[in-house]
Amino acid sequence: MLGHLDHQKSLTRNQARLIGAAIAGNILDFFDLFLISFVLAFIVKPWGLTFGESALVLLSSGVGAMIGAMFWGWLADRIGRRLVFSATIANFALATGAMALTPDGAWVYLAIMRFLVGFGAGGLYCVDLPLVQEFVPVRLRGRIGGLVTAAVPAGLLLASLAAATLTDKIGWRGLFVVGMAPAFLVLLARAWVPESPRWLLSRGRTDLARRSIAWALNVAPESLPALTTPAHAPADQSPARLRELGHYPRSLAASWITNLGIQTGHYGFTMWAPTLLVLILQIPPSSAAWYMAAISLGGLAGRFLFAWLSDSIGRRSSGVIFGLGAAVTLSLASFLQTEFLGPLSLFWVTLIAANIFIDGGFAIVGPYAAEVWPSRLRTTGMGTAYGFGGIGKIIGPMGLAWIIGSSNVVTPQATIQAIVPAFLYLAAWFVLAGAAFLVLGIETKGRSIEDLDRELQSEQGFSTAAHREHLKGEAAGQTRR
Repeated sequence: MLGHLDHQKSLTRNQARLIGAAIAGNILDFFDLFLISFVLAFIVKPWGLTFGESALVLLSSGVGAMIGAMFWGWLADRIGRRLVFSATIANFALATGAMALTPDGAWVYLAIMRFLVGFGAGGLYCVDLPLVQEFVPVRLRGRIGGLVTAAVPAGLLLASLAAATLTDKIGWRGLFVVGMAPAFLVLLARAWVPESPRWLLSRGRTDLARRSIAWALNVAPESLPALTTPAHAPADQSPARLRELGHYPRSLAASWITNLGIQTGHYGFTMWAPTLLVLILQIPPSSAAWYMAAISLGGLAGRFLFAWLSDSIGRRSSGVIFGLGAAVTLSLASFLQTEFLGPLSLFWVTLIAANIFIDGGFAIVGPYAAEVWPSRLRTTGMGTAYGFGGIGKIIGPMGLAWIIGSSNVVTPQATIQAIVPAFLYLAAWFVLAGAAFLVLGIETKGRSIEDLDRELQSEQGFSTAAHREHLKGEAAGQTRR
């Protein structure tokens, strides 16, 4: 059955609709996630918010995303992708709508709702990617996974446009009502998206898996071969447990380190870039926003580029290129901060080039974090990797604050004097991510999910056997003592 899916020559309309739903979910997901940064500008003065209160409102969604990614990822391996996919959308959509009811000055209520928004947003990102990957052919899996992540910058763009055009008409509370739009996707997803065939097979539900594959291929289930035994199912069909992640040390290290590296470097870069453009180019913040738009477009182009590269030259090579490319261009930008080619700032041009690698790297890191885990642990592994990487949102600013000697560890004040050491600090994290792909990476290009499952299970068998020998040794030592 899976051979029919893995070797199909072109996508069906049902597969295209599934990919479209995942992309739309990510766009609206990050629309809700980024909306607060625009709303906060309207309420910080009227509410008299302190820096600490504003920071807690902003950071609460990041903490929620870390926890939500782990929880929803774990749950999707236990009860299935389809239900969790819908639940995460309902989670962040309803929490966003609830913020429209925020009493004036109630920043604690706002922070709690923001935590819930992040809780759902982190979960959706770690469920919809595996769901799509398990429904598409091998030769397109990397490219399609990368394209799904390309929706994230579109969410930020949509939030900025909504804030710029709608706030005067509907107010900041109205923006949160608009953010409830993703709730309609819940009904859509539940109506026509079936459960992942890989998850169903991992639970021995072969007849339902056959129907899911038939839906994807747009053929009658009877036209596909039937399975009388759950050949794809592992011997242990018990629900996934978090402690089982330790049975796959290579997958754990590769997915966690790459996520930590890219999130730390990316968060620090996007936090500093607008301020540095104002300081170096001597331009007003409104003009810096247009310069940042060009940098963002570079990042969007990078996502499409690396989505294509992942299926062309492989995930490991693409991951190494992303990490080293980001490190080199960031370092170069710090040394070219005062250089101009006529009226053109080389600092700005190099930042555009850097963001091609920095933002583009998410088209590799996100889908790859799902591919390197066996089917029964796929969303659990990806969720913990994304959640662990969220630590970068803390250590990125803390590292920058330490470098420039600032007591403000949330948004350390960018200075021209600190550019070189700060950018070298961020570059080091991208080097770490690239090195993880090179040393620890498992090449997944052109390999079916079942082939990867077999390799991972063999690694687990070796790891488990070694662990048993270790326990035997300890027991023998205790007996001798």
